[in-house]
Amino acid sequence: MNFETFEPMYEAILADFGFERAADERARDIAAALSTPFPLDRLGDWRDATVAVAGAAPRLVDDVHLARDADVVVAASTAVDVLRDRGVAVDCMVTDLDKNPETAAALTRDDVPVAAHAHGDNISAVRKWLPRFADEWTLTTTQAAPTGPVVNTGGFTDGDRAAFLADHVSADRLVFPGWAFDDPDVDPMKARKLDWAARLLRWLERRRNERFDVLDGRREAADATLDSVLSGSDR
Repeated sequence: MNFETFEPMYEAILADFGFERAADERARDIAAALSTPFPLDRLGDWRDATVAVAGAAPRLVDDVHLARDADVVVAASTAVDVLRDRGVAVDCMVTDLDKNPETAAALTRDDVPVAAHAHGDNISAVRKWLPRFADEWTLTTTQAAPTGPVVNTGGFTDGDRAAFLADHVSADRLVFPGWAFDDPDVDPMKARKLDWAARLLRWLERRRNERFDVLDGRREAADATLDSVLSGSDR
């Protein structure tokens, strides 16, 4: 996924939430000044692998076997802690630094890659935490146009960004432990973000010609938005 392909979806997300592109770009530029390049070929063992994209929903406890049986485990946010507590090693963490940045920093110091995301609402966390990460194991990401060491491989929430990253480095198959789009305990903003996560995963599913079980029952609604956003393009 390159930014030109992702940009129509990004613009739709900005419009839906009222986010400012300039704020994302400012966060990106701050992150760029605090980062060094992360060669994606360091993730070469993901190629042709089954990658578990672990979400942080409570059901992850029941889905641990999916992660344990995968070749590679990419975990969103606090899913890392749940998996490690159950003896499942994590090969990469994806985070926007909002819940367990201490875990993320420690992972980089243990030579585990962390995709640390900069956006308009987490500039203070970017400034505080990126200097504490081991540079050589930190992949800095943005949802705006990439610049310098900061990349954009697609996605919006931690979970779907993890899926897009796995796709970008040519994972063969994606499985989704710990995902729940209908969570009555989340606030309305988080619920809307989960809706977008489902739409983006559906887009990725279509692009990969793969079927993600986690999207069962959600494809028709997701397609309506996708077809509107991507109308007139070949994306």
